[in-house]
Amino acid sequence: MNVLLDMTIADEEPDYTLPAKPKILLVDDDPAIRQILCRLLLAEDYLVETAANGLEALETIDDSVDLVLLDLNMPVKDGWDTFESLSFKYPGLPIILITARPNQFFPALAAGVGALLEKPLDFVKLFDTVRALLEEPAEARRARMIGQPSVFQYVQRNRPDRRAVEPR
Repeated sequence: MNVLLDMTIADEEPDYTLPAKPKILLVDDDPAIRQILCRLLLAEDYLVETAANGLEALETIDDSVDLVLLDLNMPVKDGWDTFESLSFKYPGLPIILITARPNQFFPALAAGVGALLEKPLDFVKLFDTVRALLEEPAEARRARMIGQPSVFQYVQRNRPDRRAVEPR
């Protein structure tokens, strides 16, 4: 029995590459915090680049970064100055502020920050927030940056749950 198989060869090879892992820039002046967060983020399957201060972050960042975790209290160039510079250069880039400073909720909300997490960090809530911002539509990000109604993630210290604050 003869069987004729029609095996046409496609003009292009199928793309067998895996989707790119999201890349996070972690900016914190505390080496122990950088090390712990870096290990945890790598375990969650993210690519991680680190910077010890805002100036180093601005020198390091490029278009391949998908999200920034930024501590507010740093030497050389503090978190708010760094946030402003990053937001100006990369307006669609989601930025999560991490802080031990009190009373940062309203400045963060007004600035268009993607999320504000207070120390000590709850890592499960941190990862939930990272995923939420990476999956957030670009339109929602733009709305937040220009002060239009949008969701703002806020994780207060010593609070049992994360609050998504939505303007009325």
